Amino acid sequence: MRIGNAIMVLATVFLAIHILPGQAVSAGPDRMGRMASENGGGGINIDLAVRQVTVTPVRAYVGDKVRVEVLIENKAEGRDTTNADIYANRKMVGRQLFTWGRDVGERLYRLTFEWDTRGVSPGEYKIRAEVFLQVDSSPFDNDLTVQQPVVLAPPGGAFPGGEAAGGTVTEIDPRFGKDRLGG
Repeated sequence: MRIGNAIMVLATVFLAIHILPGQAVSAGPDRMGRMASENGGGGINIDLAVRQVTVTPVRAYVGDKVRVEVLIENKAEGRDTTNADIYANRKMVGRQLFTWGRDVGERLYRLTFEWDTRGVSPGEYKIRAEVFLQVDSSPFDNDLTVQQPVVLAPPGGAFPGGEAAGGTVTEIDPRFGKDRLGG
C-alpha cells in the first residue's frame, strides 16, 4: 500500500510540473490518473469557453421563469463532467452538470436553464454564465456576462419606458466566429 501511495504522489507532482505549469493542483488521485490515462500519459490541454448567452424574456414579472441558453465550446482536449452555473447579480440561480469531450468532433454544447423568479425582488439583474475548471489553460473565457440586464417588475407593475414584458437578448463572445454558432 505504501508503494501505491508513493506512486500516486509522484504522479501528482509530475502532472503538476509537466502538465499544469503555474496551475494549482487540487484534483484528487482518481482525477489525476484519469487525466493522464486519457491522453496516453501525455500532457492534456483543457480549455472550455462560454461563447454565447441568450436570455428570454429580458422584461419579466416577479414569479415568471427566465430562460437562459448557454453555448460552451471545448477548445482543446480531454473529457470530463463539470458544472455550468448561471448567476443573477452574482447570486447563483442555476446549475447543471454536463459532460464534454465525449466525441472528438463534438466541440459545442448547448445548455438551457430556467430561472424561477418567485420571491425575487423587483429590479435589474445582470446574467452571467460560468464554467469553472481549475485546470483550464485559459480561464479568462470561462464566463460571459450579458450586458443588458433583465428587468423584473412587480406583478401587474410597469416596466421603465412603458415597454411590454418580453424581449430577448444575446451576448456573444467577440472572439468567437459567428459561422461556428450553428442552428
